[in-house]
Amino acid sequence: MADGQALEEVVRFTSDLIRIDTTNRGGGDCRERPAAEYAAEQLAGAGLTPTLLERTPGRTNVVARIEGTDPSADALLVHGHLDVVPAEAADWQVDPFSGEIRDGVVWGRGAVDMKNMDAMILAVVRSWARGGVRPRRDVVIAFTADEEASAEDGSGFLADRHPDLFEGCTEGISESGAFTFHAGPGMVLYPIAAGERGTGWLKLTARGRAGHGSKVNRANAVSRLAGAIARIGEHEWPARLTPTVKAALRELAALHGVEAPVDAPDFDVDALLAKLGPAAALVEPTVRGSANPTMLQAGYKINVVPGEAVAYVDGRYLPGGEEEFADTLDRLTGPDVEWEFHHHEVALQSPVDTATYAKMRAAVEEFAPEGHVVPYCMAGGTDAKQFSRLGITGYGFSPLKLPEDFDYWALFHGVDERVPVDALHFGTKVLDRYLRTA
Repeated sequence: MADGQALEEVVRFTSDLIRIDTTNRGGGDCRERPAAEYAAEQLAGAGLTPTLLERTPGRTNVVARIEGTDPSADALLVHGHLDVVPAEAADWQVDPFSGEIRDGVVWGRGAVDMKNMDAMILAVVRSWARGGVRPRRDVVIAFTADEEASAEDGSGFLADRHPDLFEGCTEGISESGAFTFHAGPGMVLYPIAAGERGTGWLKLTARGRAGHGSKVNRANAVSRLAGAIARIGEHEWPARLTPTVKAALRELAALHGVEAPVDAPDFDVDALLAKLGPAAALVEPTVRGSANPTMLQAGYKINVVPGEAVAYVDGRYLPGGEEEFADTLDRLTGPDVEWEFHHHEVALQSPVDTATYAKMRAAVEEFAPEGHVVPYCMAGGTDAKQFSRLGITGYGFSPLKLPEDFDYWALFHGVDERVPVDALHFGTKVLDRYLRTA
């Protein structure tokens, strides 16, 4: 088990990493190098030889390999990103880059997304070095840049330009899984992610006839764009159940004592979700695709009809649903609006009937015997998408034991992001337990 020093270090590492401002504003406006150098220093202190790699100056990634005891075993990738989303200090109770530890809680941007997991990885690796522990299989550690934008300077760059560093890796673990989800009185869940919806960020362009705002204009680009956006926003996407979602529904239904004939032709997923109480939130975002308009750009003067109007849409599609997603957008945008992918990444699907998943489940249950481990699919995406190009099957496994009043998901990209010290201790123990047996 992780030693006492590891439990102290995980708190310090989390706080230290938060204090290193790695805000990713998009468009290349970020500098992860100081955090990468910090992580590399801790890895070197564990006797490893970290490699620092950049596609763009300052956008630094760190990769290191721990040699396992079984050379015939496939390697495991353990990865976390170093960048964070912006934080408006005026909205926070504390300075978002203070890393303040108050009343048993570490505060700051990245506390749950995902410098906490970065710190857990470092604490476990250093604990192994002190105890002379070696995992069964090779473990490749990767700390990446640019996850909060396109990943072009991070996991995409590593997968495309440095695949040799991940030789032998067949599976990987990273963020957004094995956290406490309180699903009602007496029901504690620990969802492990085994899939992700695909990313389809879209740019819509409407073109028309520019002219004076006082004149009738039947080819108004703004009107055309507004019509397309309204249709997209109001569209009801059909339910499509993937294997991961079916597995989640079966397990959640069993825990609630209700039937879940998910393979029946007339199965009504919405009716089942209504019976699952708070637990429905784990599944509801991933039974369908989605497309949410998020940005509009048009015009330059109130009495001038512009010749072009642009909008951006955050689209997500299910595994196997990319063609349906594109066909739907063709229909909703209509003949007067063009659309293209602004950013496009694959949907992922990972099996839950494997030894790997069973070992993750066992590690959580050892330290949270009151909990029920269930699979789920992420509504969004992670660096696992880029690493899947190398044939690496990804899971969300960054364990945290959280109190009932702690809204984990609300703190992702939210105000007053924070993580309890006890949760970091739990996560370090569970991660150590899993990686030793993986």
